Amino acid sequence: MPAGILRAAALLCCLRVAAGAELRVYYSAIERVVAQQVFTQDGRKYVKGTPEAKCSFAYLERPVLGGDNGRVLIQARFNGRSARNFLGLCLGLGDAFDVSITAAPYYKEGVIFLKDVAVDTHGRDGLYIRRARAALAEGLSREFHYPVRDEARKVFEQTRATGPYRQELIDFSVPAIQVTPDALILNLDFTLAVK
Repeated sequence: MPAGILRAAALLCCLRVAAGAELRVYYSAIERVVAQQVFTQDGRKYVKGTPEAKCSFAYLERPVLGGDNGRVLIQARFNGRSARNFLGLCLGLGDAFDVSITAAPYYKEGVIFLKDVAVDTHGRDGLYIRRARAALAEGLSREFHYPVRDEARKVFEQTRATGPYRQELIDFSVPAIQVTPDALILNLDFTLAVK
């Protein structure tokens, strides 16, 4: 039997084992990606305004990710102000405080989203803080999405310089996501065709 056919047969055997695979993504890796892709403005993620807006802004900084009771936990520092510039002075509300954000990840149509987002300000309360909590919860539910199917397609469909065949990801789903204290565990079901 030619070596190329043996390699293809071995690959097919491996693919059978891969169906129902588990992908364990540690929070330390997620933190590095989040820092590079989300907290891009001097280590901050602006949820309102820009660094140039001195009187009306809100941002999160110093995120730490983990798991808590089956939910993703994001701990960060919030700093914000909702004020007007009056003769060079910012008049209005503002505050800075630590937040703990918990959410349940779920998979839908190739993408991982967050739902049931809850924001805890560790006993801090007030009109501004209540508004900030509501805005953070609604914003994360709406804005967070990770295209896991597209990322899997990039990995599995890479052109192999040494092989006379190509790979195509046909079916892909994430039937379950488990949140542990140190990692997200994605249960993957997929079909990989070798042509």
